[in-house]
Amino acid sequence: MQKQHENYRELIWMLAKTDFKLRYHGSVLGYIWVLLKPLCIFAVLNFVFSTMFNPRTNGVNTYSLELLVGLMLFFFFSEGTTAGMGSLLSKSQLVTKIYVPRWTIILASTINATMIFLMNLVVIAFFFAIKGFMPNPVSVMIFFVFSILTYILILSFSLIAAPLYVKFRDLSMIWEVLLMVIMYASPIIYPLSALPPKYHIILLLNPFAFIVNYTKEALIHNNFTISPQYVVIFSAIVLSGLALGIFSYRKLIPKIAEQI
Repeated sequence: MQKQHENYRELIWMLAKTDFKLRYHGSVLGYIWVLLKPLCIFAVLNFVFSTMFNPRTNGVNTYSLELLVGLMLFFFFSEGTTAGMGSLLSKSQLVTKIYVPRWTIILASTINATMIFLMNLVVIAFFFAIKGFMPNPVSVMIFFVFSILTYILILSFSLIAAPLYVKFRDLSMIWEVLLMVIMYASPIIYPLSALPPKYHIILLLNPFAFIVNYTKEALIHNNFTISPQYVVIFSAIVLSGLALGIFSYRKLIPKIAEQI
């Protein structure tokens, strides 16, 4: 059993590394695109909205930091869910011709997105250093907790969507539209305080908006308005979503090779 687990780990890591290398194979800038794409979008949005939303913490204009953290989390969520959804179809030869546990393919695709996110953390640290802004250890810990919860959301969605996408190809277009809705319905470009209080609860029903808002509050403003019990409840909801994803995967996966 232990040997089998080791083999699975090696397989997942090999698939994740292969996906990462193939994504930028033949590109002139190569891995620089990992950092360049989010930075370009950040630069445009920061230029447009920095004068409109300019919150300050300890005398420092923190809008650019809030925007950058929100965007990096969104790109992590967007890249991870999109890659996870298309993973089985993109690896159709592995699914139909070789016996490979299907879940390893899905997991590898989400790990690939996590690798990109970890590289983007260098950009976040760089901008924090430029601003001379140092979050405290508790804030950093909360950031990593919410990053892990974001990954669990990605994996839960991927386990459900990957088998469905094999049969219903329109899902990619639907999810692309929904991602835009999620982005603008989350306090990424704007702070939650810019909206009337009556909309706050409605907005925070979106798990990703919940993560973005309280990550920014903790990491940048050292504001721990959310109580630990709410974090526990939210974590339980996210883990319930993972259980649903596993259940759905087990129901949908048996005939996947025939559908491809």
